[in-house]
Amino acid sequence: MPDPLQPVLGGDVPFDATAFEIESREELDTHLLRNTLAGLIVLGLRLDRHPPDLSSVDVRDTLFVGCRFVSPEVEIDLIRRGAHVVPPFRTLPYPTHPALLYTPEDLAAGFGEGGFEAMYDTVVYRHFVERGGAVPDVREAIAQRLHDAGIDNALGKALAAWAAAHGAAGAVGIMGGHAEPRGSEAYRMAATLARRLATSGRLIVTGGGPGVMEAANLGAYFAARTEPELAAAIDMLAPAPHFLDHEPYTAAALGVRATYPLPAVDLADRLRFGGLALPTWLYGHEPANLFAGQIGKYFSNAVREDSILRLSRGGIVFAPGWAGTVQEVFQAATKTFYRTDGPSGSFVFLGVQHWAGLPVVELLGTLLARSPHGDQSGLIVVTDSLDEAMAALCR
Repeated sequence: MPDPLQPVLGGDVPFDATAFEIESREELDTHLLRNTLAGLIVLGLRLDRHPPDLSSVDVRDTLFVGCRFVSPEVEIDLIRRGAHVVPPFRTLPYPTHPALLYTPEDLAAGFGEGGFEAMYDTVVYRHFVERGGAVPDVREAIAQRLHDAGIDNALGKALAAWAAAHGAAGAVGIMGGHAEPRGSEAYRMAATLARRLATSGRLIVTGGGPGVMEAANLGAYFAARTEPELAAAIDMLAPAPHFLDHEPYTAAALGVRATYPLPAVDLADRLRFGGLALPTWLYGHEPANLFAGQIGKYFSNAVREDSILRLSRGGIVFAPGWAGTVQEVFQAATKTFYRTDGPSGSFVFLGVQHWAGLPVVELLGTLLARSPHGDQSGLIVVTDSLDEAMAALCR
């Protein structure tokens, strides 16, 4: 079986735009032809496999982060010659500095052999819980923060690649209830809207969980397919509606992926098909969302929440949801009120009846009307119409 961590530990991937960072063996070998790595950063490579000869290479001020070497003697020699080495924590089930964002294949690795409990995603969550969950000891906390720093770095590179390939069209966040059953009206609306947005060139951003978040990434996954095909895929998922039924829920998602495989795309294009998901192991009891193009999975929920809202400057869709969704509404409102990340896109509330039962929109309108940057309440749209939602998000 292939090593499920190889993609995030620096597999064979295309070069990216970061001239000072090395994330693949191919890129490393190119630099070794020049016999120097001076001043460069080498991220998460398996240098214990087919180990390169580094004995005569200039490594002054080279930073090796999360790399694995064939022996401690190699590490010591590098340090003596001016390199800095931040080694991986070898007893962990996750890399301490992933070079790339995860893919659905990474998180689901092991499901075919051992089911949900054997998945990489589940194994890491179990480790997270056993090491104290949200309050880990110092050793585990350091490892988790190194991992999340790697995800931060990989996220920046993925977004830069997206912008280079597709321009600066805004990212649209889609939020909503994590418990929304597959096949429900809200699930279908979110998926259909996300597909239309992705087809129009917008980047879909979600929290990477089940329910509405999965629906949004699913819709973006079908960006190159038709709405009837999307509807058929949702019908395939509907017999496994509840995310806590881990085994059938995950199997149904993998079944849809097998029936509707993605077109062959390079690294920069992965976000076009499925969008971006930013989940967290804090909520690791929820099955992995297996339809995002790339996945920035964090240990820190606070960093992940802020990143979702900071990125969604092209507007945010709030499908029906409760406490978590309401929290996200006002986190986003704070950024819009102060314009901490520049001008904001629309706040689109899908589901008139649902939002009529919560005083969210009224309070939000009062708040945004008093922004120091002028009345922002015109950004609010409450609708059951996907056409109206599209018009608000694409204006």
